[in-house]
Amino acid sequence: MLNSEHLTTQLMQFCGSEHYYRHGIINEVIFTEGTKFLADRTASYWLLDEIALCQRYEERVRAEEFQLWKLSVNPDQTAGLTCEDGNGHYIFGKEIDFTDFPMSEIKLYCIDNTILLPSEY
Repeated sequence: MLNSEHLTTQLMQFCGSEHYYRHGIINEVIFTEGTKFLADRTASYWLLDEIALCQRYEERVRAEEFQLWKLSVNPDQTAGLTCEDGNGHYIFGKEIDFTDFPMSEIKLYCIDNTILLPSEY
């Protein structure tokens, strides 16, 4: 099992990105080294998929240039995924029936079809 505190420390090492990765399903979406590291370490490519799919299929999400995504994991391993506009205004939300994501919460940005860690902004 991944240690959440250790993972948080590792994620804070990412500042900017030299390499970008194209999303496999939604080609116009790319993600940074930090988000790839997160997805690799936590087996959470599904999280990147959720964000990328919303860029194409959710009109309110697509209309926002700056998006703050929050995954909040509950003790029973359900979770809530929300998107805000960066000013605290709710745009989108989805309940996740099950996740083994090791952190109680993670925040990601999606800016102009690029998914990144807050430290990479």
